[in-house]
Amino acid sequence: MKFYKDHYDVVIIGGAIAGLSAALQLQQKGITDILILEKHNLPGGLATSYVRGGIEIEATLHEMMSIGTPEDRLKVGRFFDETGVDINWLRVPEAYRFLEPSKEIDITLHAGFETMASEIDAQYPGWGPKVLRFMKLCNTVYDSMNILSVTPMSKPAMLLKHPEFVKTAGYTAKEVMDTYEFPQDIVDILTPYWIYVGNPMSTLPFTIYAFLMADYFRGGSYVPAKYSHEMSMKLQAKAEENGAQIEFCQEVEKILVKDGKVTGVRTKRGDEINCDYVICGAYPNKVYTQMIEPLSEVPEGAVRMVNGRRLSVTTVSVMMVLDDTPENLGISDYNIFSAETMDTDRIWEENKTAGPYGYLTSICLDLANPDATPEGMCQFSITNLPLADGFLDLREEDYYEFKHRLADQMISEYEKMTGIHIKDHIVEIEVSTPVTIAHYVGAWKGSIYGYSHSIDDHAVARLQMKEDDHFIEGLEFAGAHAISGNGMGPAVTNGRAAAKAVIDSVSAKQAAASGSTGKSRKGARK
Repeated sequence: MKFYKDHYDVVIIGGAIAGLSAALQLQQKGITDILILEKHNLPGGLATSYVRGGIEIEATLHEMMSIGTPEDRLKVGRFFDETGVDINWLRVPEAYRFLEPSKEIDITLHAGFETMASEIDAQYPGWGPKVLRFMKLCNTVYDSMNILSVTPMSKPAMLLKHPEFVKTAGYTAKEVMDTYEFPQDIVDILTPYWIYVGNPMSTLPFTIYAFLMADYFRGGSYVPAKYSHEMSMKLQAKAEENGAQIEFCQEVEKILVKDGKVTGVRTKRGDEINCDYVICGAYPNKVYTQMIEPLSEVPEGAVRMVNGRRLSVTTVSVMMVLDDTPENLGISDYNIFSAETMDTDRIWEENKTAGPYGYLTSICLDLANPDATPEGMCQFSITNLPLADGFLDLREEDYYEFKHRLADQMISEYEKMTGIHIKDHIVEIEVSTPVTIAHYVGAWKGSIYGYSHSIDDHAVARLQMKEDDHFIEGLEFAGAHAISGNGMGPAVTNGRAAAKAVIDSVSAKQAAASGSTGKSRKGARK
């Protein structure tokens, strides 16, 4: 019995949550002849966990966006519900606490537009109503973007039905925020999430910023009770239950192309597998320079596209298990953003280096998930999201000493900012850098957040250029580097978008065949 069939409708490269979400989306529309190839022995990519000292530790996920409450499910939450992927979602207790000691700013914001506006008003009397108007604008843009991402329409129709979206689409987050004439303290308080999309406020498109703010504050944030790996394992189980074949420890080296069209893939062990479509989790940078066979099938436009796009941020994260409870250690907040300055242009320049870093986010997982560690302990992490540039010249022989020196600096900075001392309480510690990411999942230069969002290249622009950026028939991309951008929530959306492109192509071919033969083929090939 052969390991693989002679032919599949779709081969998905990568069993991370984007690829698995693509499989479920295909299956919902009747395309079930799917092979998923994952180079690791577990699904999930970066949506994973690891064990140290007998304790399972979350590897990456701080909080999951686009879930929403059971009464107001957002799109990722709805997708999990509709596909029967039952995740035990735990709501994060607050949006964030923000510390800027140089200005004596210390404020905690919770989800809910009215709630967070009133919390700001309590410290800055009279400004709450204007903050609420600003957040309602973000929510309007959020709703429009969700509609326009799946419902193309003409510019006149967009202006008629989505005027706020159109009016703000060409402006940066800073430019739109400036029109509200907020005091600088409030600007700083409304700024921390910028790091999750990796552009300073002066160049970050307001559309992206608004989507992020509305998503986090509208329905709050969530974590799976069994860590991000709960999503991976349950997505895998559901995809297999629906008929997908998933094979682990099978790395794809080549995507086979003939006359501008995908014909199959070749694995590292030499298996050649025929298929009509490939949904690829690898970055286009790697695909168009190393994976297409023959390379002569790569159009010049594809190389220009990847050369013209700038990678977004990656991560440095110090992940720890501490030997006491959050309460005894004085840790009262799930998520703290801290910085001596919120000049994001200045922070951006600092984040082009390999440290030291002054802008940090810290997470105490146990304050959202009390069962995250054995009784009397807690999981704690300190993270910065720099660019990979500063790590490219790091020598192998210097790496171990470097990353632990950087971890020590980040812990010291956290202690200085908060007055909470944790160094003497560390029982387990791991340090993740762009090198870790590149080694573990093979992401291009260790990037975790795809391509940077800018005014001329972000989700809206990419949607408009979708056809122009489609270079090989039958090849779609799913992951942080795809249209919707970065993070685990967008990875689910990107997987679904790649599946939709395949579904639309199959439908178009069926319609053409029906028109030419006079006979209709019902459903996709099984």
